[in-house]
Amino acid sequence: MLYTSTRNNSIRVSAAQAIAQGISEEGGLFVPCELPEFSMDKIGSMVNMTYIERAKTVLREFLTDFTDDELDYCVNGAYAANKFSSSKIAPVVNVNGNENILELWHGPTCAFKDMALQLLPYLMTVSAKKTADGKTIVILVATSGDTGKAALEGFKNVENTKILVFYPAFGVSPMQKLQMTTQEGENVAVCAINGNFDDAQSSVKSIFTNDEIKSQLATKNMMFSSANSINWGRLVPQIVYYFSAYADLIEQGRIKLGDEINVVVPTGNFGNILAGYYAKKMGLPIKKLVCASNTNNILTDFLNTGEYDKNREFYTTTSPSMDILISSNLERLLYHMSGEDDKLITKLMSSLNSDGRYTVSKELISNIQTVFDAGFCDEKSVADTIHKYEKDFDYLCDTHTAVAVKVYENYVERTGDDIATVIDSTASPYKFSKSVLSAVNGSLNADLDEFDAVSELNRVSGVNVPEPLKELKDKEIRFTDVCNKENMSEMVFKLLEL
Repeated sequence: MLYTSTRNNSIRVSAAQAIAQGISEEGGLFVPCELPEFSMDKIGSMVNMTYIERAKTVLREFLTDFTDDELDYCVNGAYAANKFSSSKIAPVVNVNGNENILELWHGPTCAFKDMALQLLPYLMTVSAKKTADGKTIVILVATSGDTGKAALEGFKNVENTKILVFYPAFGVSPMQKLQMTTQEGENVAVCAINGNFDDAQSSVKSIFTNDEIKSQLATKNMMFSSANSINWGRLVPQIVYYFSAYADLIEQGRIKLGDEINVVVPTGNFGNILAGYYAKKMGLPIKKLVCASNTNNILTDFLNTGEYDKNREFYTTTSPSMDILISSNLERLLYHMSGEDDKLITKLMSSLNSDGRYTVSKELISNIQTVFDAGFCDEKSVADTIHKYEKDFDYLCDTHTAVAVKVYENYVERTGDDIATVIDSTASPYKFSKSVLSAVNGSLNADLDEFDAVSELNRVSGVNVPEPLKELKDKEIRFTDVCNKENMSEMVFKLLEL
C-alpha cells in the first residue's frame, strides 16, 4: 500500500516513509491511496481473536512494507499484558439498553491516546531503520493534555529518538500537567506555552515546514517527525478498536454479524472519529458517526452548515482535550469526500491559515452529512450527565465521555435512531477528578487539592484509582520551562541543547 498527500496527490510514499516523515513536505497530511476492503466473513473471524490478533489483522493491510516479524514485534510490544489494566485492552461495557461504552483508557497514561502511542514508537523505530539512514528522530508534539503524556511515555528512552512536548500553560487539568512535568526518561523534554492548544499546534506545523530549521537539524544528523494524529502512524492504530468493539458486541450477543451500529466520539482534533470513518469505508457496518463537541463547537457548526470559522471565542472547559478550534484531521476527511481534490484542499487550508475560515460547497457538505451527524454539550450538561450516570447506572465517566453521552442522548431524541451504539470513552475520570467529583456530589470542592479530590472521588464512587495516577503524588517535577508561541522554535533548540 502506498500513501499520498492531501495537498499533492502525485506523491507516493511507503507506510514507513509516511510514518518516519510525519507530514508531507508541502504541509499536507499522508493518506492511503486506497483502502482495504473487509468482508463480513473477515470481520466475523475477529470475534474469537485477542486484541493483539485483531490489531495484526487490520494493520497488516496498511503496513505492507513491514515484514510479519516486524509487525509481530510492534504489536506484541505495544499491547503487552503488563501495560494495560484490562485483559481486553479496549473493553466494551454495556451501560443502558443499546448504549455501549468503549473504554479506551486502560493503558499506562489512562487516556485513549495510549491505544496509538504505545504502538507508534515501535512503528517509528522500524520505519526509521528503513528510511531515515541512522538519523536521530526528533518527535515534536503539541498537546491539549493527553497526547503529550502518552507520547512521552511511549517514546521515553527509545533509541535514536528525542521527544519535545509543548502544552498550553493554563489549558490542561492539574493531573495532566503533573503527568507531563514529572515524566521520566533521558530523551524527553516538556515546555508550557503562553497560549492555547491551537497556538501550539500551529507553531509545531510551521516548524515542521521551516526549511532553515530542518537544515540546521540535518547538520546534527536529526530530522523531525510527529506523534500528533497528523502522523499516519498515530491514526492507523485507532482503526483497530472499532473493529474490535464490533467483534465484542457480537461476542456479547448484543448484535449479529452484519447489523449496523452507530458510533459517537468526543472530538477535538478529529483523528479518533476519522479512524471510525476509515473503518466504515473498509466495510465495518457503521450507520452514522456522531461527532460530539464541547462548548468549543466549531466542528458541530461545520458539519451542520459547511462553514468552518475559527474566528470565535475560545472557551477553557472541563474537557480540555477538546478545547480546539483547528481540527487538523478534518483535512483528511475533506480530501476523501471531495474526490481526492488536492487543489481544493490546498485552497481551503490556505484560506484557514490566512483568514481563519473556509466554506465548502453544498454538494460536499451534503455528502459528509450522509455519514456524519454532530452535536455539542455545554458545561452544565456535562456535569449533569456525569451525575446522572453515576447515580442511575453506577457508571463513572470523565468529562469528555460525558460530552459524547449527552450528545448521543440528544441524537436519539432528535432522530429516534437508537440502534446499538458504541460511545468512545477517552479518559479515566481520575484524570479530571475535581470536575468529576463536583459533578457527582454537587459541590465545587475548592478546598481540595488534586489528590484529595482523587481520594474523595474514590470514596464516593467506589471506582478504583488507576495505579499510574496514584504514583504521581510524590514524583519530582522535572520540567518548568514556559515560552511564548513566537519563541517555540528557539525553545526547540534549547531543549535539544543545540
